[in-house]
Amino acid sequence: MRRQVSVLMAVISTAIVASFVIPLMLLVRTLAEDRGMAVASQQANTVAVLVSSLHEDARVADLLEPSLTDSPAATSVVLADGTVLGSPWPDATEDPAYQRAQQGEAFSVRDADGGRVYVPVVVDGGVAVTRATITGAQLAEGVPLAWASIVALGLVLSGVAVFVAAQVGRGVSRPLLAVANTAHRLREGDLAARAPLAGPPETVELGSALNGLADRIEQLLAAERDNVRGLAHRLRTPVTALRLEAEQVDDAQTRTDLAELVGQLQEAIDEVVREARRPLREDLPGSCDAVAVLAGRVDWWRPLAEDQDRVFDAALPTGSLRVGLSALELGDVVDICIDNVFAHTPEGTGLGVSLAGSGTAATLVVRDAGPGFPAQRSEPRPGTSGMGLTIARRLVEHAHGSLTTSAPGEPAEVRIELPAAASQEPHRHSSRP
Repeated sequence: MRRQVSVLMAVISTAIVASFVIPLMLLVRTLAEDRGMAVASQQANTVAVLVSSLHEDARVADLLEPSLTDSPAATSVVLADGTVLGSPWPDATEDPAYQRAQQGEAFSVRDADGGRVYVPVVVDGGVAVTRATITGAQLAEGVPLAWASIVALGLVLSGVAVFVAAQVGRGVSRPLLAVANTAHRLREGDLAARAPLAGPPETVELGSALNGLADRIEQLLAAERDNVRGLAHRLRTPVTALRLEAEQVDDAQTRTDLAELVGQLQEAIDEVVREARRPLREDLPGSCDAVAVLAGRVDWWRPLAEDQDRVFDAALPTGSLRVGLSALELGDVVDICIDNVFAHTPEGTGLGVSLAGSGTAATLVVRDAGPGFPAQRSEPRPGTSGMGLTIARRLVEHAHGSLTTSAPGEPAEVRIELPAAASQEPHRHSSRP
């Protein structure tokens, strides 16, 4: 907007300045020509007066010499007997202008060659004609400099107008940019961001509408979470009763199948509860320091590994490594991968966690020395419903990353690729125990 306002003001100011500059330049040229013709007219009339008073003197040529040579206008005098004094005037008597002046008419001529003033002088022996000539360069003397000054002044005025327009445009666009910045902060998950109510009335109205929308979104998210949280807790009681009833079934195969189905239902409900407990701002994209999050989760799981005689290796880089996933979501992904190892490998099976960064991406690997994944990839890992890795994959792909598992028959390995975070905002630490 600021650029558009500046361009518009530049066009308008240029048109206004041009409408004054062009006529002024023409006026300057006309004044310069009139000034030159006035000099020539004054010279011709002065010499004509001298010729009128000195035409009978034999020394007329010598007496007129100073007046004929000291003027910027080239002056010629044709006496009544045809003698030419002063500047050369070839074939003067045959010149139509001379013949016109000899008839007693005083006049001036202005053309591409310059300007000429003719003044007749009636003497006893006939008519003498005085001609004062000024060149085109003399008529235009001082005009280029004046034109350059006028154009420079016009450019300065246009520049001042554009500068003022830019300042006005900045005053209009700055509040709009503040509103846009607030919208970006809301998109990134800062639901506390509010637009400043400043600037033109239209911008204030826009900021007020955006703030109202942010308030409404926050209220709707909070209400939705309350509803989901209440529904999840209400489902826990019947699921628990269903598990107890399934345990009373006499047929062992049926009891096992029902227990597995109830377990899958319980995992789904746990996921709903986990989502409902997630902080409100975690619903939107975030970032975190992956090194700090992994260090915290490794410290939390290490005591359990020691109790089960598991070798727990952790290879984390020094410094920070920011990824485009919130601390809570990254912690969930790590916990799911490590929990699968503890739940589905014998005690004493070693595991390891490693993290590496390449500048544009981060690679997280969780591996163990257990039996690995099943041959049929559509089947879950033995002893699990497969929901854990599905949830982890969904979280990773939501952050534009990828999650892959090792081939069947090899030690189990989960490899996670995450994009590096674009911003370097302070990371949010996980609130897990």
